[in-house]
Amino acid sequence: MRNLFTVMKFTMREMVRKKSFIISTIIILVLIVVGFSLPKILSTIQEEKGNKKILISDESNVFEGSLESLKNMNLPYDITINKTSYDDIKKKIENEEIKTAIIIEKENEQVKLKYVVQNLRWENEVPQDLFGAINSIYSNLQITKLGITPEQLQAITPNFETSVEQTQESEVEFQNTFIMMAVSLALYMAIILFSVQVSQSITTEKTSKIMETLVTSTSPRTIVLGKTIGIGLIGLMQVMFFITTAIVCANVFLDSEIINALFDVSKITPFFILITLVYFILGYFAYALLYALTGSLVTKPEDIQSANTPVSMIAMIGFYLGYFSISIDPTSSIAGFAGIFPLSSAFCMPARIMMGLATPQDIAISIVLLVAMVAIITKIAISIYSNAILNYGSKMSLKEALRLCKDKK
Repeated sequence: MRNLFTVMKFTMREMVRKKSFIISTIIILVLIVVGFSLPKILSTIQEEKGNKKILISDESNVFEGSLESLKNMNLPYDITINKTSYDDIKKKIENEEIKTAIIIEKENEQVKLKYVVQNLRWENEVPQDLFGAINSIYSNLQITKLGITPEQLQAITPNFETSVEQTQESEVEFQNTFIMMAVSLALYMAIILFSVQVSQSITTEKTSKIMETLVTSTSPRTIVLGKTIGIGLIGLMQVMFFITTAIVCANVFLDSEIINALFDVSKITPFFILITLVYFILGYFAYALLYALTGSLVTKPEDIQSANTPVSMIAMIGFYLGYFSISIDPTSSIAGFAGIFPLSSAFCMPARIMMGLATPQDIAISIVLLVAMVAIITKIAISIYSNAILNYGSKMSLKEALRLCKDKK
């Protein structure tokens, strides 16, 4: 046990000293802060610039002065209403007195609205909300002229009561789609990112001859587990640091209405946090030990990427199986299988739990299968590691390593 803590301490110290670790941590923190503060920054810039200036010209007096009510509406425009010719409007736009204008004309009892801009490439967004308000004002004006009472208008205006029902017995909560996809992607990125570090650490120490000292002072089993646990602890602390930063930034920069619109905060329960942590740890151990296996087979750092390719492909298959089954149809049998299958359950099951689709039985089966896979991979990885770690010749294939393990037994 003492040797295990020694290897863990050594691995953690070497991990946090890496420039790549420090730089990546700083970059991710900056991206988190900028990402959460960007909406507020853009809103501040928009407020400083002020509302877009729009001139509305009603030369023919089609609206009979009723357009003044636009100024009392909560519209994001600085509206000026008068009777201005097209030539005068053109000059105002060229002199940057206004950005855009709306010219109201009436031909053969047909009202036409012309949206005038300096260049369509610069101002290609038509203010549909303003057009809708103008249309509503014109409709109210005509209703007043016809002498229709509010009761008569309500009688001829459809006011259907609508509702949505689903035929499936289980209720699926889709409000948290954004956060579910984010959780699935974050688990995949975190697990694979830190798992790869195990492979790189083993290969680096093997080529620098540090491994010879480690092997003579402790057992291969202790080295594998110590390195895997050490890097995992650093990864877990880094992820928790990122999550804490994101929560703080969300509370500081985002309004509560925006947060509630994105996902149901009540679903982030202590049980959900705990079960997500369990799947992160088990998923990390499964893939980290696979990467440790590939790292012990190579003799040069430049070979590590090609050696890791099969494990990376397995991880991608597991991730996409869970991710797309949830995003397309989380109630499908494929999504249920992805939540139990050990290669994909770490990326998929937390999202299914948040949606209320995973039963306690599904969670138990998923964890048991994942623990069993971790145990099997641990045994194989330690066995291959013990026989391949001191190989400094040509790259050893997985088939050769397995045959060597069988011969020694």
